[in-house]
Amino acid sequence: MQLLSLEKQLNQNPYPGRGIVLGRSADGKCAVTAYFIMGRSENSRNRIFVEDGEGIRTQAFDPAKLSDPSLIIYAPVRVLGNKTIVTNGDQTDTIYEGMDKQQTFEQTLRTREFEPDAPNYTPRISGILHIENGNFNYAMSILKSSNGNPDSCSRYTFAYESPIKGEGHFIHTYIGDGNPLPSFEGEPKWVKMEGDIDTFTDRIWNSLHEENRVSLFVRYIDIASQTYETRIVNKNQ
Repeated sequence: MQLLSLEKQLNQNPYPGRGIVLGRSADGKCAVTAYFIMGRSENSRNRIFVEDGEGIRTQAFDPAKLSDPSLIIYAPVRVLGNKTIVTNGDQTDTIYEGMDKQQTFEQTLRTREFEPDAPNYTPRISGILHIENGNFNYAMSILKSSNGNPDSCSRYTFAYESPIKGEGHFIHTYIGDGNPLPSFEGEPKWVKMEGDIDTFTDRIWNSLHEENRVSLFVRYIDIASQTYETRIVNKNQ
């Protein structure tokens, strides 16, 4: 597998949809997570990220224009002790509640499948980052229809231990624009994690298609102290 430029991956795809990045900062000191959303419809674009406790949630920028809250209003990020959960839907709550009852990441997602948004059947992508004893690991999941057939759900989990500094993984919902939208294929992309939190945030935001980008969340968590810094960028201000 080739170590890829995250910026190039985003520049080359006008519509990756929603995306999760997990990895280790270039200096090795921080666990890093990023989540972005994009939109083609007015309803999808009418959103912002707002802080909600240690996590975030989506919110309508203009409540009067919110036509359908299902699938677009949810908590993408929640924190459970030393675990940070990041997903593209309300399965964040499923993972949080299941892991709070000692279930594993994979077990919690057995109760969920891809989104019911025919004909796209958008994959549910999820990530979890776990810091303990001065190190960390992370895992990613994708639940998708079987080559566009909603009668079958394909479930994939990818786990990464002791991540290398300056490296991470990127998973997103669509491999490009289209109708129906073509689902992500293969395993998460191996990408470079470059720069401090502000540089990293700017690189992702500026690489997303200007018309389709909606919101971006980035968090750098100090592995030693578990203190963190967060950046949120919203197209609608």
